[in-house]
Amino acid sequence: MAFCPGYLRGMAFHGHYAIVGLSKQRGSSTLSGLALDDGLRERDADPRCGLHIIDLRTGDVVHWLRIEGVIEELYDVVVMPGVRRPTAIGFVTDEIRRVISVAPEEGAT
Repeated sequence: MAFCPGYLRGMAFHGHYAIVGLSKQRGSSTLSGLALDDGLRERDADPRCGLHIIDLRTGDVVHWLRIEGVIEELYDVVVMPGVRRPTAIGFVTDEIRRVISVAPEEGAT
């Protein structure tokens, strides 16, 4: 439907859009020899890490987000309707104890 310059890892749908995660190739040759290699060569493109938003009605990439630096792989994509300011909570500090709570399961003893 659409060419994406990276290895697709994760996909979510919102309305008539698909949000796909792109990853760069790992250092090993595990993913070499795939059709993506030919597509990148034909388009003189480098693999990217990031997100592509694809309009499912047309196949057009209507928006993209490129992630550069130490992050080279994404593993999944999730759409969170109605969320305005998502936050990532780390495991190193004590903030995880202050922010996340789990209610006891009904009937648990």
